[in-house]
Parts: sequence; C-alpha cells; structure tokens
Amino acid sequence: MAGSKHENKTFRRRTVCKMGLVTAIAVPLSSLGPPVLGQSPNRMRPQPGDQLVFDEGSNRGELVRPELLVLEQKPLAALARDPESEVLRDGSRLNRVMITRIDTKKMTARFQDNAADGVIAYSAICTHTGCDVIDWDAGQLRMACPCHESQFDIYDGAKVVGGPAPRPLAMLPLAIIDGVVTVAALFRGRVGFTQQF
Repeated sequence: MAGSKHENKTFRRRTVCKMGLVTAIAVPLSSLGPPVLGQSPNRMRPQPGDQLVFDEGSNRGELVRPELLVLEQKPLAALARDPESEVLRDGSRLNRVMITRIDTKKMTARFQDNAADGVIAYSAICTHTGCDVIDWDAGQLRMACPCHESQFDIYDGAKVVGGPAPRPLAMLPLAIIDGVVTVAALFRGRVGFTQQF
C-alpha cells in the first residue's frame, strides 16, 4: 500500500514536470505578448513609439517616411527600432513586417485607423506554415505566400482570399510622428502560424 502511494506521487510529479516542459516548448515566452522581464530588447515585438526602418530595397536602413513609398507598390520588408536606444528589433523573424502605401478610401472602414497617411503594415509571417509573405499579385493588390499560395487582401485587414492560410495576417497599427512612420500600438491579431497536424 505504501509503495503504491509513493508510485502515485512520483507519477503525478513526473506528469506535472512533463506538462511544464511541453508547455515551455510549445509556448515560447516571446510569443506571450507584452515584454517579458529579461527579454532581449531586439527580440521584443514592435512597441508603441518605435520607428519603422526599411529592411530591403534602395532605402534599406533608412527610416520609413510615407513619401518614400509608391502607392500600391509591392510591399517592402521593415523592422521596428526603438528611437531612444536605437535598438533594431531584429532578434526574431516574427518582428518583420511588410509595408506599402494604399488609397485608404478603398480600405475597409474598420481597419482605416491602423493606417497612417496611407501606409499599412502587416506581419511578414504567413499564418499557414510560417513562410515569409513576399509575393505580390499586382493586378489584384494582394500579398501572397510563395509556399502554399495563400493570398491576403491588403485593403481588408489582410483577410485570406485564397489558399490554405487559416486566418488573416496580424496588422501593426501605425502613426506618423515628425514625418516618420511609427508604431501606434501592438499587433492586432496573432503573429505567427498555426501548427498543422
């Protein structure tokens, strides 16, 4: 009898430890939203007040200004930068966003507050399997994933309009401060992809 009590306690302890390990692997701290104590600043998600910096193209490394973006051009990659410390939030690929400039009059009304002078930003990570959403359908003005051909409507909150992606891309609300495209709030929607089983 005493042996079985000891075995039950051991079993429960092992089960709790295994559950904790699985949770730690499945849910990294960096994905839990607001800054985590001790987290490296370059791994933090874009924070309100951060400035956007071009991560590709002829203006790479420069601050994003609306006039540097051509209306309805293929979205370009950008990263957030803390204006005080000048830390670039490049420590996680989940921080990368795709930006372009659009005609906000054509945009779905509920998403208009997330744009700034026509500039919009969506997570660069496809919600299907996590590929970078780098393709562009210029005729339909849709962002597209090269891996499984999911397409996202930039005028309707990156709603999925084709392919297997299960949900829209997360949208990063923006503002213009001193002529620079700046993060206005945390991502709207979940960044990253849904594991397919």
